[in-house]
Amino acid sequence: MEKPMTHPREWMEVRPEGLYCVPADAYIDPVKPVACAIVTHGHADHARSGHGVCHATPQTMRIMKVRYGEEHAEFQKPLDYGEVRELNGGVQLTLVPAGHIMGSAQAVLDYKGSRIVISGDYKRAPDPTCAPFQVVPCDVFVTEATFGLPVFTRPNTETECQKLLDSLALFPERAHLVGAYALGKCQRLMVTLRQMGYDKPFYLHGAQVKLCELYESEGVDLGEWHKVSDLEDVKQTAGHIVLAPPSALADKWSRKLPDVVPAMASGWMQVRARAKQRHAELPLIISDHCDWPELIRTIQDVNPKEVWVTHGREDALVYAAQAMGYEAQALSLLGYEEEES
Repeated sequence: MEKPMTHPREWMEVRPEGLYCVPADAYIDPVKPVACAIVTHGHADHARSGHGVCHATPQTMRIMKVRYGEEHAEFQKPLDYGEVRELNGGVQLTLVPAGHIMGSAQAVLDYKGSRIVISGDYKRAPDPTCAPFQVVPCDVFVTEATFGLPVFTRPNTETECQKLLDSLALFPERAHLVGAYALGKCQRLMVTLRQMGYDKPFYLHGAQVKLCELYESEGVDLGEWHKVSDLEDVKQTAGHIVLAPPSALADKWSRKLPDVVPAMASGWMQVRARAKQRHAELPLIISDHCDWPELIRTIQDVNPKEVWVTHGREDALVYAAQAMGYEAQALSLLGYEEEES
């Protein structure tokens, strides 16, 4: 890219509400209600209700309606991938795929010849339920660092799903209860397992249902599934996969299932203490975030003039980016949770 006329540090600020674009008077993923918000995806630590104006992809907007109601923002302005929107002050906004969950986007802001890309949360691993991450050249790339340590190097998703299928074959009399975040992780698991040949019905905790219905309305085929609460006899979940929020693994809800194998799908399952904390007999290392090699590869692929690192293990990734020859700094934004990544 040509030398920018301005630098994003001249028109971007870190404020208590979040990352702020001054000329557009807009926040990206603000942690509290603001007059104008650009929302990268539907997870609760990025998508909040009560904004005056909300810019997001149509799918993220639908997710917010499911979670927060039809009137989650006063003015809802969906923006398709690749479409350019003029904001206040001459700032141009484009949303491009982030590969994190359905509807997730990177916010591309162009202003006076310079460009910043705020990636939100993203991953590079294949995911049949969402559009893949798109590399966008820029002056400043803002990257998450949820798994920003070299120790975080993950196996592929199919390898981990095979562990679940092998356990089902070995223990056909036991219900396999998988803790999976309700938005994105649950549906990704269901589709991946279908692609691997699992053709039995899934059984769902009630908290998973609305978002599964939303994914299906967007054309994602999850196959046959039923609510556990609709079953006359929960013993029929034996030999099947039951998907529930991570909290359900230690909840009394799970005790009615037959001889449960508690499993947990999260990138944190690479850490034994986390698996033990979540009561996971079968830890599945599956994440909707980049591992360390993917973070490094993404910086190389984007090849920005500067890297800003946020929410996660910032110091290690800043150091690595600097060692690769990039200017880099930590933004130290607050309010973004790890969830069950």
